Amino acid sequence: MLKALIALLAVGTVVLLAANAHAGQRVFVKIGAPAPVFAPAPPPAPVIVAARPAPYGLVRRPAYYVWGGYGYRMVPAAWVHPPYAGAVWVAPRYIARPRGSMWVGGYWRR
Repeated sequence: MLKALIALLAVGTVVLLAANAHAGQRVFVKIGAPAPVFAPAPPPAPVIVAARPAPYGLVRRPAYYVWGGYGYRMVPAAWVHPPYAGAVWVAPRYIARPRGSMWVGGYWRR
């Protein structure tokens, strides 16, 4: 009698699941712990450099990139003597033109 009852419950469960699957519903069985979620590490904190007063007669030229034939290389920032009194360093940049952009290197101007 018990075996017949278990068999009847098993058949009924299969029929019920088949009917639900036919109706567009799905049955999911989850076993075990959820998969771990990996998040990227936050970026490092920015390095804050204390502002120093300019050495007498020198001008701060910022770092910039120049084309070296095989790739870009960085020219580091430095304190430099201007070529003439009142000179201002203009950083290199791209300038928009009608037929595309044009690279202009850094230079000194009055």
